[in-house]
Amino acid sequence: MNGALLLVGSVILLYILFKRFLARLLVPSLLIFIALGICFGENGLLRIVFNDYQAVNVICSTCLIFIMFYGGFGTNIKAARPVLAQATVLSTLGVAGTAGAVGLFAHFALSLPWAESMLIGSVIASTDAASVFNVLRSQKLALKDHTDSLLELESGSNDPISYMLTTATLAILAGQQFSFPALLVRQLCLGALCGLAMGALAAWLLRQNLLTTQHSRTIFLFAVMLLAYALPTAVNGNGYLSVYLCGIWLGNTSLTQKKYLVHFFNVITDVAQVLIFFLLGLLVTPVELPAVLLPAVGIMVFLTLVARPAVTALLLAPFRPSLGQVGIVSWAGLRGAASIVFAISAVLSGAQTRYDLYNLVFCIVLLSISIQGTLLPWIARRLSMIDKNADVRKTFNDYQEESDISFVKIHLGTGHPWCGLPLCRLALPGDLLVVMIAREGDTILPGGDTILQPGDLLVLAARSFEDRENLCLREVAIDRSHKWAGQPLSQIPFARRQLVIMVRRGLDTMIPDGSTVLLPGDVVVLAETETAPAAV
Repeated sequence: MNGALLLVGSVILLYILFKRFLARLLVPSLLIFIALGICFGENGLLRIVFNDYQAVNVICSTCLIFIMFYGGFGTNIKAARPVLAQATVLSTLGVAGTAGAVGLFAHFALSLPWAESMLIGSVIASTDAASVFNVLRSQKLALKDHTDSLLELESGSNDPISYMLTTATLAILAGQQFSFPALLVRQLCLGALCGLAMGALAAWLLRQNLLTTQHSRTIFLFAVMLLAYALPTAVNGNGYLSVYLCGIWLGNTSLTQKKYLVHFFNVITDVAQVLIFFLLGLLVTPVELPAVLLPAVGIMVFLTLVARPAVTALLLAPFRPSLGQVGIVSWAGLRGAASIVFAISAVLSGAQTRYDLYNLVFCIVLLSISIQGTLLPWIARRLSMIDKNADVRKTFNDYQEESDISFVKIHLGTGHPWCGLPLCRLALPGDLLVVMIAREGDTILPGGDTILQPGDLLVLAARSFEDRENLCLREVAIDRSHKWAGQPLSQIPFARRQLVIMVRRGLDTMIPDGSTVLLPGDVVVLAETETAPAAV
């Protein structure tokens, strides 16, 4: 237990510390954690022997719930509406077509039995949301013709079909009697019904203001996510489809303080992705991979260059796509965590296969992420599919084009240069607005002709400062024991990346210079950047 916690804690800590560096890599950062898991494994540097498929299946399946929910929660239906039909076709018929094509290849090229061939095709039929989102966001790939929205929606919604095909194929291998149409209808209908019902009910409850704190709302949505998966699964419905649709409903609902929910699930999903890929790397035994390398390469090449392009071109043809869109959608069919999780489920079911299914699928996923994921930005440029005037973040619900509004107040003392002027004469920037004036106990909603008077208290609305990658603001409270107390700013050895931009003293706000002496009770506002000059 302690060893497992030590291992997981170390990996998460490494991810947090090196997140900015990983975002600059040309290869998908998730690939690094597969490699890290291999290094920790029995053939790696630390030689940790780990082969508990059951534990990995539970952990990764749980992590997949978070990834599916946040994939739906972050899907901007408004941005995706122009390609909703295409994404739906690809995530249903596209998955089935890909599974069938790969099954045919495995049967005739590798001489595998039909059931085993279809199992391989079913397991790797879906594209991976975590990998696609990771590449699009880290590389800032905004694509023409709403193609980025198409890829996000398809990759986030196609795992349920792959899961159903895998379940059906395993039943065939086990010699069970079942009706595939009945299975399909039950899985889809129960999954969709539960997901949409849970999303609608949760949104209604949140609007009733029954939960008074942001913490309680966050915990509430956490519980809703778990129930959205567990309830349909308990009645043989598709839990992954349910939790994805629940996420879409809630993500496209106007919720109070939604940004805090986004931050919470974004962090949890990041950790889930890292944990999945690390555990998958830890579980694999590298010395066993050469036995499945050739068939894995063959399936990967066929899948990437034949099956996916053929199915994509055929299904998108009625929508009259450009050749560039067909090309980029074909190449962006990244395989990932879901495929390996389904492979683990197959291994645990006792399915007998000629090749070790986990190792085979692991190699295919590794090749897909490393080759397709790395070359995706280059392919997009070669096909002239990058939209330089767009922002890929707008296809996600957690993107806010405008920062939240903050309010500031200005007291007009006698002699203030604004006194006696109408509001329309003030040279205020367009995004700074006087929204209220407090005057002698009265509240005034101002207009352009409102004359300002001494003693007025102006309330202005402005966009809040939003922390950027290389710039953030923080406050430092100065008490009597603080080492800066009593010193002028020019004598304080600030780091080169720190700049004092404001000092708040009581009710007054000062723009300081080098001679400003900090006093107990002051609040210093520091701007911290990687390149900021020293404070003066």
